[in-house]
Amino acid sequence: MTDFKGRKVLISGATRGIGKAVAKAFLEAGAIVVGVYGSNRKAAETFSQEWTDNTSFQENRLFLHQCDISDESSVLKLFSSIEDQFDTLDILVNNAGIRRDAILAMMQSDDWHRVIDVNLTGTFNMSKQAVLLMLKQKYGRIINITSPMAHMGFAGQANYAASKAGQIGMMRSLSKETAKRKITVNCISPGFIDTELLTGLSDDQLQQYKKMVPMKRFGKPEEVAAAVLFLAGEEASYINGAVLEVTGGL
Repeated sequence: MTDFKGRKVLISGATRGIGKAVAKAFLEAGAIVVGVYGSNRKAAETFSQEWTDNTSFQENRLFLHQCDISDESSVLKLFSSIEDQFDTLDILVNNAGIRRDAILAMMQSDDWHRVIDVNLTGTFNMSKQAVLLMLKQKYGRIINITSPMAHMGFAGQANYAASKAGQIGMMRSLSKETAKRKITVNCISPGFIDTELLTGLSDDQLQQYKKMVPMKRFGKPEEVAAAVLFLAGEEASYINGAVLEVTGGL
């Protein structure tokens, strides 16, 4: 595994599920992690306490910030704080995402817009400011956590599928804009991962989804984190504009 000692990493949705696993993996690899969360302060406090209790370190390397990534002014304040504290940014992981499922004919406009705002506009807001910081050092890694729903589509997830497809399209354009500055932009597409995002599905649905996976199990957040660290490392310097699937063969 690449040594990320001293690297500054920004992760959205960093206190639960995949984001938390990614944050922990970077911390264990020596990185400085700025974790963003939306509204669940309890989860943030729990993560901070877990890291403090289970590690011995002389300096704090985990910084948690509450921020609505769909709101440009909030993101600008976040990046102003990051620039003041660290000057530059090495790695951005756009992980935050929400679902508000309903068949399209019955979907409320607010649910459509909120999913697009968080999942897609949030990725735009964070990526735009990250690129501006990364250009200062002509180096960076941007990794979007997308979904197979971007190309598969599930009934009741038109808003989610559209937001994830948009992330991939945005990544392909941005990867061409930043390549000469040694800033790579890629996506990781996790399949069914055992996180809170599966909460609310019935036992029958869970069993049906598990049968769809050739490996006949759901993935672990740590397996996605390993893929993120790979794309963020020096070894992946020639991987750009790609989508890496972590789906168990879905």
